[in-house]
Amino acid sequence: MAKKKSPTGKSGLARSYPYYLANAAVAANTDLEVRDKYSGKVATRVAMGDAAAIRKAIVAAHKARGAMADFPPDKRRDVLEHCVRRFEERFEELALALCIEAGKPIKDARGEVTRLIDTFRIAAGEATRTEGEYVELQISERTRGYRGLVKRVPIGACSFITPFNFPLNLVAHKVAPAIAAGCPFVLKPAAKTPVGALIIGEILAETDLPRGAFSVIPCSNEDAAALTEDERIALLSFTGGLVGWDLKARAGKKKVVLELGGNAACIVDEDPGMPLDKVVERLVFGAYYQSGQSCIGVQRIYAHRAVHDQLRRKLKKAIAGLRSGDPRDEKTFVGPVIDRDAADRIESWIAAARKGGAKVIAGGAREGNIIPATLLEKVPRDADLQRKEVFGPVAILEPVDSFDAAIARVNDSDFGLQAGVFTGNLSHAMQAWDRIEAGGIVVGDVPSFRVDNMPYGGIKDSGCGREGVKYAIRDMTEERLLVIRDPA
Repeated sequence: MAKKKSPTGKSGLARSYPYYLANAAVAANTDLEVRDKYSGKVATRVAMGDAAAIRKAIVAAHKARGAMADFPPDKRRDVLEHCVRRFEERFEELALALCIEAGKPIKDARGEVTRLIDTFRIAAGEATRTEGEYVELQISERTRGYRGLVKRVPIGACSFITPFNFPLNLVAHKVAPAIAAGCPFVLKPAAKTPVGALIIGEILAETDLPRGAFSVIPCSNEDAAALTEDERIALLSFTGGLVGWDLKARAGKKKVVLELGGNAACIVDEDPGMPLDKVVERLVFGAYYQSGQSCIGVQRIYAHRAVHDQLRRKLKKAIAGLRSGDPRDEKTFVGPVIDRDAADRIESWIAAARKGGAKVIAGGAREGNIIPATLLEKVPRDADLQRKEVFGPVAILEPVDSFDAAIARVNDSDFGLQAGVFTGNLSHAMQAWDRIEAGGIVVGDVPSFRVDNMPYGGIKDSGCGREGVKYAIRDMTEERLLVIRDPA
């Protein structure tokens, strides 16, 4: 497996990156500028695909279905383990790429590289763990002598569309299971943050995957239409905004998996089950890590009145101590949001909430694309900060009179991805599991907690289907039944 690395420019990234079409690097152009999200300067340039490139990638993936299905499980495992080794060797390069292209504070960037490695390592283990089932068919005299066996087979060519906020890990949660399952794929990474995905493509190109097994092509949304509409694609997995529902409507007969975000809530019960200082530490992390640009970032906090005032004081103090600035600085906690448009929107939502009567508990003035960590109270229930996904370092604190009232407030949302509950009351924990309308309930921590082998996904406007390596592999495979009649 050959290893090569592109020359770096002043930014620390390569001067340019090709895209990958049917396993091969294509330096078609340098049309896509990738900017340093902190300085605003062009950090590197990337080859941009067009509709013709996407069509060629789909044709190649469709042709590779048989070869990928026949690619032995141990060889799929070897490919994934090769990726793990190479990610470890290029750890700091991958972290720097995240820091530059996504504006992610370097500590968060290193954490994401660790999760990239974890996800590929989990997938390597699953590649040779083929699920099957024996079905007892002898349920009456008519069926005596019959046996049933079920195996899972690759679904076929897949298309993946990923967002800017986790340029490595959200790619990993689609790519690694596809390789483990034996599915060829075409990936469209976010145009704002394509570098991490292209480095993954570069490392995959070092392996002996069958030709056409993968393509990684940044392109415009218009040129990507075939990834949704082409009938040769068997599964579309999309992570992003509510436009995902439109993609599902256009997808035809193919299977569709959507992860569309949320406005995650966290309950702090009368007895939180741990010291309030620890609760504050986790709430601050959940609300403001990577500048709040997480689908399961803490956006709404509902605190029982018995602890509300003390929690408010402690949160205000903790938030005031967070450092904003250059994401390369090891001490930076809040870096820039992805671009000026995002900063403008977040700033306008805060202003609108304040106009409606909201009060700022903690926060400060915007500097460029950096929105300081902000906490508000008395936010109107119809405000965007309550109803929509802020996707920035902003959270709301609201008192509640009971645990029942807290659950009602959590469920008063169009979204349902994950929720957090701090409680020392087992009955309340079980009520939360039974009654909160979300794909996952985290007791004793914030909704931002995720491990890469657990089922992850939402309900309501948060989407449909589940990620997590084993669960994604199930979506990328389908059951095939064998019935055997005993000739005796």
